[in-house]
Amino acid sequence: MKKLVFVVCFLLACVGMNFAQTAPAKKEGAKKEQTAKKEAAPTKKDGSPDMRYKANKNAAADTTKHLKKDGTADKRYKENKKKP
Repeated sequence: MKKLVFVVCFLLACVGMNFAQTAPAKKEGAKKEQTAKKEAAPTKKDGSPDMRYKANKNAAADTTKHLKKDGTADKRYKENKKKP
């Protein structure tokens, strides 16, 4: 009986050591945060989007408030008409 308890304790200790050798998962999360920062649209010092960049121009063009049933912009409203 003592041998069985000793073997079980030894196996549990070995399993615990194996888990202690794995790398922490925080490093993967840090990489995701860095890539998210790179993908963010550029802004000015005051926090407004910088319209010199294509990503910000596309985002501004897609803001329509009034839509038709098929999902296209309703041209009866001033904000949906093209600006010259």
